[in-house]
Amino acid sequence: MDDHRNHSIDQSLLDDLGKGNVESRHPTIPKDAPDDDRLIHELETKQESSLLHALRKYEILIDEVEDSIGEVDLQGKIRFVNNASCKIWGRTKEQLIGLTCKSYADPLNQKIIIEAFTAVFKTGIPRQVTYEIIRMDGSRRIIEDSVSPLRNQNDAIVGFRAVGRDITHRKMVEKELTEHRTRLEAIFSSVKEAIITVDVAFNVTEANQATESICSVTAQEMVGKAFMDCPMQCSKFCGDVLRQTLDKKSHIKEYRIECGHTQHEEQLVSVTSAPLRDENGEYRGAVLVIRDISLIRNLERELRERHQFHNMIGRSKKMQDIYRMMNDLASLETTVLITGESGTGKELVARALHYSGQRAFKPFVAVNCSALTESLLESELFGHIKGAFTGAIKNKQGRFEAANGGTILLDEIGDISPLVQLKLLRVLQEKIIERVGDSEPMKVDVRVVASTNKDLKEKVRRGEFREDLYYRLKVVEVALPSLRERREDLPLLIDHFCSIFNERFHRTIEGVSQEVLNIFMHYPWHGNVRELEHTMEHAFILCRSSVIISEHLPVELQEFRLSERSAGPKATALSALTADAIVHALTKARWNKTKAASLLGISRRTMHRKISEFQINPNI
Repeated sequence: MDDHRNHSIDQSLLDDLGKGNVESRHPTIPKDAPDDDRLIHELETKQESSLLHALRKYEILIDEVEDSIGEVDLQGKIRFVNNASCKIWGRTKEQLIGLTCKSYADPLNQKIIIEAFTAVFKTGIPRQVTYEIIRMDGSRRIIEDSVSPLRNQNDAIVGFRAVGRDITHRKMVEKELTEHRTRLEAIFSSVKEAIITVDVAFNVTEANQATESICSVTAQEMVGKAFMDCPMQCSKFCGDVLRQTLDKKSHIKEYRIECGHTQHEEQLVSVTSAPLRDENGEYRGAVLVIRDISLIRNLERELRERHQFHNMIGRSKKMQDIYRMMNDLASLETTVLITGESGTGKELVARALHYSGQRAFKPFVAVNCSALTESLLESELFGHIKGAFTGAIKNKQGRFEAANGGTILLDEIGDISPLVQLKLLRVLQEKIIERVGDSEPMKVDVRVVASTNKDLKEKVRRGEFREDLYYRLKVVEVALPSLRERREDLPLLIDHFCSIFNERFHRTIEGVSQEVLNIFMHYPWHGNVRELEHTMEHAFILCRSSVIISEHLPVELQEFRLSERSAGPKATALSALTADAIVHALTKARWNKTKAASLLGISRRTMHRKISEFQINPNI
């Protein structure tokens, strides 16, 4: 073991240095000794003193190191430790010196330690080993050591040096993270919705098992590939949703898509996407959740009528027919002509077609064709170049170009001039536009939706509208009914506008009185839904109670009320009590018949008679 001491700290030297006994290692030389012996003695004393000072500095430096540093002889006994070792082992240096692993490790960890040191002895190659120690207080710590051989002047291994650290906390965190990840993976794998994550470069990073059943592609086939390159047999419209989230870092909730898989011709899915951020809030990509709602959609069709489609309100048979047609048209690229009186909601239909189809995340551009002269309309639709006409001081992008990839609504199409009709026909046939003053054609990809309150067929007969353009626009016609033709939708529309204006004006108005409902049910509504909206807004401004009464209505509706009264108010009021009105009042009153009767302005006896007459089930 003498050779070992040449390569490690000589503890006895350090002890002597601390006691000031440096000279004790070299006996005092006689006064009559030769000068040469005296000189040699002085040199040896100085050398040993320098060595001891160096060793002390070495020990101080090692004691300041946070990692554990120790030396072990070939018998496994500890010969040196630093302060960090004492902290980890929970023992003093005096308690540690001379111990073997049998004193601080259980049999299993003794075996791990001995095998690691034996391997280093046999190969001479440093080795990492992780083991558990038992401190004096009985607590356990996990240690990670880097073990290297100690050699003498002859390069023979005479011991080992171990540099280690306490990794107990790290191991606990790793265990917790592993358990947490295992739980998350179990949840990730068991949910029925397809979950796909992508990074900021649009590459798929993870996908769960449900992806295979919904998207007909396995997770292995997706992970590591760009989303749009994944072998999904569909239109990949959900990719537009993901791209929108990636670009704008925004949530998109429950967007419906017709998938069109080979295996699932009628598959309808609800898609939700959200940004992904790490623990530091850094943006890392996006997650897409796809839920198959085909069954729900089919049940909706079979079990109940739809009361709303996007922002369109109504449950009448005519509106149900329009909703079904809108569903069929949403995913098609065909041109649509929307007809109906002013105020029936033609632009709402156009927006519903756009936002329920594959162009939902592309531009929607509306142009009122009746508000512009021929020259201005041509420039507005197709754009112009600088100098094309007086006042054209710079190039201008047209509405068709702005709507590229999306949808353009040509409102009041019946008012456009023959020249614009001709140019529009070319756009519909060839998908090409030319800016005013420019001869270079420009390709555009735009879905055209037109609307009018005019009788285009009659205008064609009179030669005011091109027949070829008429049939090009009227590939499919959506004819909106007037409000007079769907009076049963009035209670729904009233509730809809009450919700809007309560929020806008910060009010809590419950609805309209039975008298007002009677007026509404008989009023001609020449302005249709738009007029009803303005009427409700007018009433909200004047109303200071919880129910709108006739005095809150515009003058023309109050005059209509008076004319109706002179014709027989009681008969009119009772005859206007529809089943919808009764149910509406009962719902407002939470099926309290007395309160419902008060809302309707009738007696409780009349309420019971009407419930029986309309066969209304009070338990629904």
